[in-house]
Amino acid sequence: MLKERMTPEEIAHLTGYSRQTVNKWVRKEGWQTSPRPGVQGGKARLVHINDQVREFIYSAQRASDTTATYTTQSVNDNAFHGLLLNLAQEMTLEEQRQLTSLLLREGISGLLQRLGIRGA
Repeated sequence: MLKERMTPEEIAHLTGYSRQTVNKWVRKEGWQTSPRPGVQGGKARLVHINDQVREFIYSAQRASDTTATYTTQSVNDNAFHGLLLNLAQEMTLEEQRQLTSLLLREGISGLLQRLGIRGA
């Protein structure tokens, strides 16, 4: 699920590309950005997810699905975060909706308790 604005790192995790590559495309394609709230220095930016950026993300995801490089790149960057993103992408829209509903209803504590990771 795409947000209205995303960091280059978030886009990188979704596409399997590096943050640096995403930043290069932001400049090259002239994607609209805005300062990231709470980060000093002015370099941290949020990319506005418009139709052009959305199409880039979806086409990059389709390409990575056929080459199977997404998992390896994401896991190398951040194993747990990459794994969660990969799992979410493998879920159907209905499964994503149900998991979202569960998380909103029970929170992370409820989920961990259901999995037997955290006691009552």
